[in-house]
Amino acid sequence: MKFLHLSDLHLGKRVYGYSMLEDQRAILEQIVRLAKEQQVDAVLIAGDIYDKTVPPGEAVQLFDWFFTALCREQITVLAISGNHDSGERLDFGRTLLAKQGMHLAGTYDSVLESVTLCDGDGCRVQFHLLPWLRPMELRERLQLEQSSQQCAVQAVLAQADWEESARHVLLAHTFVTVGGELPAQSDSEVVPVGGVDAVDAALFDRYDYAALGHIHRPQRLGRDCVRYAGSPLKYSFSEAQYAKSVPLVTLHTEGEPEIALLPLVPRHDLREIRGRLEDVISEITVQAGEPEDYIRVILTDEEELYDPQRALKEVYPNLMRLDFDNSRTRAADAGGMTEEDAVQQMTTAELFAQFFQQQNGKEMTPWQTERLLELCRRMEENNEAD
Repeated sequence: MKFLHLSDLHLGKRVYGYSMLEDQRAILEQIVRLAKEQQVDAVLIAGDIYDKTVPPGEAVQLFDWFFTALCREQITVLAISGNHDSGERLDFGRTLLAKQGMHLAGTYDSVLESVTLCDGDGCRVQFHLLPWLRPMELRERLQLEQSSQQCAVQAVLAQADWEESARHVLLAHTFVTVGGELPAQSDSEVVPVGGVDAVDAALFDRYDYAALGHIHRPQRLGRDCVRYAGSPLKYSFSEAQYAKSVPLVTLHTEGEPEIALLPLVPRHDLREIRGRLEDVISEITVQAGEPEDYIRVILTDEEELYDPQRALKEVYPNLMRLDFDNSRTRAADAGGMTEEDAVQQMTTAELFAQFFQQQNGKEMTPWQTERLLELCRRMEENNEAD
């Protein structure tokens, strides 16, 4: 039996103010093509289907298109809720959808839902769907000693309906550690601080494959068959250097599963460029990559620049973030400078821009920045004249 393992779609997500819906549609279209080419029996989605508990209508329509396209190809879809989802909303229509090959487990309702599939070669696989758990709400019902994820997951898995003659696959959305060792993380996740309330991978030892969601960096945990698929798109610049993929898992009637990571190619990559402004906007640098990628620029110029954002936007229309790394910023970051000292070193324009962002929750527009710099120059000229 062959299946694709997905997680953390975060449909409807915005990154630095940019809507990712078109990028998400493009990557889901790519996944549908891969599912058809590989002739998979199922597609697994291990939580965080949406980015918000109340997703925008466009995100719901996109997910509807995705699972309809898969079911039309007679590919079974198995999905669970994540911490970003509303389990109750995902449960709507689940009985009717199950008849069409779409199995959704939004909430845990005293029974760990399982779905058994059989392929043409006689391989029988039981998929166990473990949605995002809230231990505080389950403590009394499950008679937990502690209101922790470890205790809740252990108690729910102990109740699993287990078919001895089948292979077993678990879908789970949780923060998993291996003997206390934390998984590699990125800035776009909401995870327990220091691994508090984590689940140990040893709980999944009896499963032939554990399809995990929650962490955006694809990785194995102890065994190849205990794995985070990672998000299909990069949602933070901490992920810029890591390629995205989707695990293709093949289970036979016995033996270890075969796992192949199929690369995913985004509509716009997310990457960083570092250097002086004149170098960053030079033709050789611009042509070295795709100018329409989502870009973070780190400028190293020591001198004050006149509206660098405007110059960058002219060559990188999808500039997401602009940062500076020079002697002033490094001195402030080193901690050898108090906040008052750092403020003293800032120009009038920088101080006002900082105040504007704090008051309005957004950066000044290029036009506003230009007017501000003109005003500051006039003030300096008047002071010199006096």
